[in-house]
Amino acid sequence: MTIKAAVVGVGNIGSIHADVYNGHPQAELVAVCDIVKEKADAAARKFGCRAFYSVEEMIGSGIEIDACSVATKGEENGGEHYEPTMRLLEAGIPVLGEKPISNRIDEGERMVELARSKKIPYGVNLNHRFTPAALKAKGWVEEGRLGKLHMINMRMWINNPVETSPWFHLRALHPHSFDVIRYFCGDVKRVAAFMMKGEGRSIWSNAQVLLEFRNGAIGNLVGSYDAGGSYGLEQCDVVGSKGRFVLTDACEHLTFYPRRSIETETYSYLGGMRSFSETFKSRIGSWIEQIAAGEPYDRIDGSGEDALKAQYIIEAAIRSWETGTIVELDF
Repeated sequence: MTIKAAVVGVGNIGSIHADVYNGHPQAELVAVCDIVKEKADAAARKFGCRAFYSVEEMIGSGIEIDACSVATKGEENGGEHYEPTMRLLEAGIPVLGEKPISNRIDEGERMVELARSKKIPYGVNLNHRFTPAALKAKGWVEEGRLGKLHMINMRMWINNPVETSPWFHLRALHPHSFDVIRYFCGDVKRVAAFMMKGEGRSIWSNAQVLLEFRNGAIGNLVGSYDAGGSYGLEQCDVVGSKGRFVLTDACEHLTFYPRRSIETETYSYLGGMRSFSETFKSRIGSWIEQIAAGEPYDRIDGSGEDALKAQYIIEAAIRSWETGTIVELDF
């Protein structure tokens, strides 16, 4: 089956979505939509599809749409996701949103609940979990190669000088971090956080977040908007009773370290994937394939519910820092 796809919001990220749809053998890009007419028109010319200037206009046109990406932005990169997502879901159109699901928990909850009540597939671009390296590491966890999970240490940082809300760093960057953490170690039970403002900063641009998981494992996130350079974007270290793995920069290098042997097993650029920019193709490709196959709404990988749970952890970290307490999660 070939699906007919649309993209709402055709800035930089939305254009990446459109390009993936346009090049995938199971998808046909039929529409782009942006409130900035010039952006919509330029994207329509580039991809050879129809341009719309509002979601209502696009839905009301009668054009057939099997799936739609919502790549709008807004405050903390999530403030403009709610309205277009709700309108599309109400029209029965499956949605792949950008992260964060929303910068407001109540909006995220309403989007997830609407998709659930109408049994419509709803995913979010949690692309770090879709890399060949992450999939191989997940297989090691599921087959018991690491043994009983003991802990996870996650680092994600970039040099981002943008100053918006006090919580921009947490809400905009770390949906990825906490989704990866949940992907490997399961749901989080308790959260404690410490934060600081980098030199010359007005926002909380550095964070250490301590985690206790429902399965008994422990872990932490080191996050920053004041780092980068030669240190790389990301490192994930998962430790179990039989061994551990280290995953570097989402997809570039993966190494397994047995607990009682000096022999290691290393992979680099699995599947030919060399950098983070290439992860959109694997994530959006998985979405296309699941929609084309008629995958049920509750079997979508990287779902809206997954994204909402990452936001719950972020809000718990903010509350922990604000109150000086350990915050318990109830999901």
